[in-house]
Amino acid sequence: MSTVESGKVVLFHYTLTDDEGTVLDSSHTHGDPMPYLHGAQNIVPGLEAKMDGRAIGDKFTADVSPEEGYGEHNGMTPQPVPRSEFPPDAPLKAGMQLMAQMDDGQGMPVWIASVEDDTVHIDINHPLAGKVLHFDVEITGIRDATEEEVAHGHPHGPGGAHHH
Repeated sequence: MSTVESGKVVLFHYTLTDDEGTVLDSSHTHGDPMPYLHGAQNIVPGLEAKMDGRAIGDKFTADVSPEEGYGEHNGMTPQPVPRSEFPPDAPLKAGMQLMAQMDDGQGMPVWIASVEDDTVHIDINHPLAGKVLHFDVEITGIRDATEEEVAHGHPHGPGGAHHH
């Protein structure tokens, strides 16, 4: 029987809740199980560690600390950016992730905290930073990753079909 280990593509359903039990995200909302390449840091480290050695059909809960999830909140408050800095037709919404280009040319993920008429407030903290994450997980599939998936560091779809 195949188990979750480095180099395997794993498909799983999950429901993510916070400490109050509020559902933050669920693969069931999207319909299909979520695929990831085990060992390639496609999911938060704490969840990936708890997936190791599991098998198809396993159902379990995983509580992930901020350090093993999206990190601690760094204390910085969202920064205002003029709306004019974004394309006029961009559908900007709170919670949306963007890639900011730094002075050295490197990209850095940022999140929209809020949108006002002429100002967009950008936060460098992930919206779930500082939170304990509670996952209910069911592993629905495990397969060997293709050479291309391993080289790219993520799964390419059913059977390894390329989709980008």
